[in-house]
Amino acid sequence: MGEETKLTTAEIMEILPHRQPFLLIDTIEELTPGVRAVARKNVTVNEPFFAGHFPGNPVMPGVLIIEALAQTGAVAMLSVPEFKGKTAYFAGIDRAKFRQKVLPGDTLMLETEIVKCKGPIGIGRATARVDGKTVCQAELTFAIS
Repeated sequence: MGEETKLTTAEIMEILPHRQPFLLIDTIEELTPGVRAVARKNVTVNEPFFAGHFPGNPVMPGVLIIEALAQTGAVAMLSVPEFKGKTAYFAGIDRAKFRQKVLPGDTLMLETEIVKCKGPIGIGRATARVDGKTVCQAELTFAIS
């Protein structure tokens, strides 16, 4: 399947077009191109979304957890030579479940496994965890262009 790799933020930005404040993963802890990636997001009180979600009660928006999972899967797919320099777009989100809040100070561990890929279309099984507890799960469909 290939060698597992770790990536820094700078290396992630060589693969993804996302930039701050919308780059939602800090590092890749494990990477098997085309198969799976595990990313880390250190959630700090300084995240721009906390200013409005919610003042005095900061909670990471669920859609941004899903986006972080998608970015994790995009790194896995765009690390394959045939997709180098391309962009992964959302084509669908299914069976999304949110199990607990993600708060400032949490370390979000994001895992996306590519379970199906036919040409530029694929499906990833995605799970986000904090302290080993599942906070979000979803099935993400992507299109690479």
